[in-house]
Amino acid sequence: MLSAFLPGLLLGLSLIVAIGAQNAFVLRQGLRGEHVLAVCATCAVSDALLILAGVGGFAQAAHWLPWLETATRYAGAAFLLVYGLRSFRSAWRAGGALDPASAVPAGLGATLATCLALTWLNPHVYLDTVVLVGSVSTQFAEGKHAFALGAMTASLLFFFALGFGARLLRPVFARPGAWRALDTGIGLVMCTIAVGLVA
Repeated sequence: MLSAFLPGLLLGLSLIVAIGAQNAFVLRQGLRGEHVLAVCATCAVSDALLILAGVGGFAQAAHWLPWLETATRYAGAAFLLVYGLRSFRSAWRAGGALDPASAVPAGLGATLATCLALTWLNPHVYLDTVVLVGSVSTQFAEGKHAFALGAMTASLLFFFALGFGARLLRPVFARPGAWRALDTGIGLVMCTIAVGLVA
């Protein structure tokens, strides 16, 4: 089983490390210290469900429902564009919104809703977890469950390391200029992904 678990772990890590909308959100929540456990757990559980769907053979859903890919792509692009523009507005707006100590935390419900939208409305997540992990798992006929467990472990380790490890960067982000740079970077990531989805 280890011969299937390790490839799943390594593939999962190689896919998830890339900077994306979900990772940027987890990093921001970790820096602010807002609902970090809930956000990390939501991301890890979502990835686990998507990986199980891919390994379970549901990667062919797009073939059965041809409109599904297009609908998901445009919905994801619209959401990412709006979120990116909000990040740009936050970057250039003066005041305590850029100061993690004085900012009013968003409620748990609103935070988790944003987290779920960034995860489930992002077609790249389906491409990585359902399609890619699902297709590679076919190489491990008898060990595909161990392969899936390895990929799920990678997500769990990464999200919790990113969310709780972000506190090490808090001294850097004690300055408003660093928050402006982070929000600008998040805005660029979101808008670039949104444009890429519809281009």
